[in-house]
Amino acid sequence: MSGFRSHMDQALSEARAAAARGEVPVGAVVVAPDGRVVAAAGNRTRELNDPTAHAEVLALRAACAAAGSERLPGHDLYVTLEPCPMCAAVISFARIGRLYYGAEDPKSGGVAHGARVFAHPQCHHAPEVYDGIAAGEAADILKAFFENRRG
Repeated sequence: MSGFRSHMDQALSEARAAAARGEVPVGAVVVAPDGRVVAAAGNRTRELNDPTAHAEVLALRAACAAAGSERLPGHDLYVTLEPCPMCAAVISFARIGRLYYGAEDPKSGGVAHGARVFAHPQCHHAPEVYDGIAAGEAADILKAFFENRRG
């Protein structure tokens, strides 16, 4: 997997745009089975006053609206940070085929850390998961954002 990036560059761009809006810099991109990007988003929780307006949720909402379905079988999701438990549940409900994420999130993650949503027997669908995609760059964007907010 070393060097694999595919659509992560677009997700990183969404994360940078979120940071410029004062949002926690997380970006997400949904890719259809034919390789077309069907949705992209960055966090907008502050802008929308909505605690569910995470990048993954916004991108999945847009992709589902475009598909006219609440499920996206065969679609891929690229996200710059390990999804939280809420987002992992939404990814499962949307029936995403493959999840690619960048930086790990030991504090709030829900895939490899914390709740480990996809590992629960109650999880109806678990995507293939590939982590560490452009992880250093994704982590650097987050680190710089929080350093600027503290400083």
